[in-house]
Amino acid sequence: MPATLLIDEKIVLPDGCIEQIRVWLLPQANPERPHRLKYSLFYGRPGERIIGYDNEWGKGDHRHYRGVEEAYVFKTLEALLIDFQADVAAERKRP
Repeated sequence: MPATLLIDEKIVLPDGCIEQIRVWLLPQANPERPHRLKYSLFYGRPGERIIGYDNEWGKGDHRHYRGVEEAYVFKTLEALLIDFQADVAAERKRP
């Protein structure tokens, strides 16, 4: 059984920045994705990731912020989306 696409949203903001959220529900949990979700959250410009959250195979849940990659503790899908949006809001307030 293939993964089911739960969220597929892309917004191009007036300043050219992009917010894209893609989340899939996997048919079964595995050691790297015990929550059964595969996700990719992106904020940036074409060719430039400023903020990203994903769980690429072999890396587990992690976050990218201005070139720094760090582990991310996944709690729930709702918390993931809130954390991402909070980072985007903070970034957009930067001068």
